[in-house]
Amino acid sequence: QVRLVESGGGLVQAGGSLRLSCTASGIISSINAMGWYRQAPGKQRELVAQISRTSYTNYADSVKGRFTISRDNAVNTVYLQMSSLKPEDTAVYYCATRDSRDTVVGDHVYWGQGTQVTVSS
Repeated sequence: QVRLVESGGGLVQAGGSLRLSCTASGIISSINAMGWYRQAPGKQRELVAQISRTSYTNYADSVKGRFTISRDNAVNTVYLQMSSLKPEDTAVYYCATRDSRDTVVGDHVYWGQGTQVTVSS
């Protein structure tokens, strides 16, 4: 059974930083793409960043230059370093993976339980 456990959310002032972590178990995560989505109240869930098996990354335009996704296959963990945070970054952040080496976009996505990030102005 796939399990994704996130940590690192919290409350931060605008301009601050947070790092999210997500540890995977139950799958050979070193060969899976992993990523982060977020969902703000009243909005659809959106892809924030993803990283492929070969560490190719891509980001939503709204976070480019501020967020960095990385992975450590030795501990089956993906990270999201968030800097220069803005109030509009406030959302529940979800870790995601699926049986693809390249992308977390598509069918049969596995989700974490979500972690709240709140950025105050």
